[in-house]
Amino acid sequence: MSEFDVTDMVEAASEGETPVPVVAVVGRPNVGKSSLVNRIIGRREAVVEDVPGVTRDRVAYDAEWQDIPFTLVDTGGWETSVSGLAAMVARQAEYAAQAADVVLFVVDATVGITDADAAVTRVLRRARKPVVLAANKVDGRMQEADALELWNLGVGEPYPISALHGRGTGDMLDAVVEAFPEKPEPVIDPVEEEGPPRIALLGRPNVGKSSLLNRVADEERVVVDSVAGTTRDSVDELIELGGQTWKFIDTAGIRRRYRALQGADYYATMRTGQALERAEVAVVLMDVSEPLAEQDIRVVEQVVESGRGLVLAFNKWDTLDEERRYYLEKEIDRQLSRVSWAPRVNVSARTGRHMEKLVPALETSLAGWNQRIPTGQLNNWVKDQVASTPPPARGGKQPKILFATQADARPPHFILFTTGFLEDNYRRFIERRLREDFGFEGSPVHISMRIREKKNTAGTPQNRASKGSSRNDGKARGGRR
Repeated sequence: MSEFDVTDMVEAASEGETPVPVVAVVGRPNVGKSSLVNRIIGRREAVVEDVPGVTRDRVAYDAEWQDIPFTLVDTGGWETSVSGLAAMVARQAEYAAQAADVVLFVVDATVGITDADAAVTRVLRRARKPVVLAANKVDGRMQEADALELWNLGVGEPYPISALHGRGTGDMLDAVVEAFPEKPEPVIDPVEEEGPPRIALLGRPNVGKSSLLNRVADEERVVVDSVAGTTRDSVDELIELGGQTWKFIDTAGIRRRYRALQGADYYATMRTGQALERAEVAVVLMDVSEPLAEQDIRVVEQVVESGRGLVLAFNKWDTLDEERRYYLEKEIDRQLSRVSWAPRVNVSARTGRHMEKLVPALETSLAGWNQRIPTGQLNNWVKDQVASTPPPARGGKQPKILFATQADARPPHFILFTTGFLEDNYRRFIERRLREDFGFEGSPVHISMRIREKKNTAGTPQNRASKGSSRNDGKARGGRR
């Protein structure tokens, strides 16, 4: 299910395009907004937990009712007269309501009208947007009387529903669709071209991923706070940088002990992996004010294992003194030597220092990830490497490279057809020379073997059996590596 940014839809409308209607789901914390979003879209996409404040950013999803598509925006709990993180979450909810075509106001019918509900209602009246009032947690006829009290909010008929069980959501969605603004008949679009490059922002919690996203967007797109784990959902943002559109995916921080996580943190970490699968390039952010941690290295390894392009971004660079910079360089040389091919940018999300270097690094990584070498050129190059540095002998026999081909890109994958097994050191030598001569900067490179030993039918039956056993062993060792 794809996700979109509400702001981009509003901008598209101003440019004369016809976007689908936008429905913002708002309400105070823990009234069941994310549960209702999951019910409407038909899958557990929004993070849900039975504690207030799990959703903090505004996240948009594709939805449909009665063959009418629309965009559903899940928001954090909307409270008034709050400060700090809660105030920023409430501000995101208010932004979503202002940008939406219809507001779906969710209230807990079993609690009744609270001061917070009444305050939100006053803000919604000033926004002058159609409001559909969802009286949630009405699980049976016994609770329907509770919903009638919500008429006193003065925003129209309350629709008794149960987001948990789906009760009454059909009537509520009928009212939402009926409130959509009039628009021209839908036109069938041509097949969409491949979208903008997808960039995942990864890193352990609280290294500044959301701050970096807000900085490149030049506005407050997502909630930022010093509390670790503020971001729980993956948030897609279309951002213009360097004359090109990029899709940034801000993710929850990857935590070290994945299996030990519970509740919202478990689903947030799971969605981080899904965000990496959707991305083409990952920007791994590290906090240079602290020593590089095991979690930082694990995130980098996860990107390499997934085969995505990689950019290393060292955040809070403006806080370094000379001593810390010296030791940091030692840490990078020692702990990140495996990815010395990745572009590196030293930035400050807080001050904007060197943010202009991010786009060239992304372009470099994306180019390396997509790069191909023609087969003829590759084989001539391999002959030169073998002539200057032959493979080491194994078991008294020196393997030969018969043929080479690039089987795939995104990431580059090379297959070497050989007469015997190539040691790991030699394959690393081939990779290093590939990078020196052809680039592939910012992308992992995979090299695998296919072993083809010469058939020899001469000799005694025992010798032939021995040869056959050797061939089978060679093939077993020659799988994709």
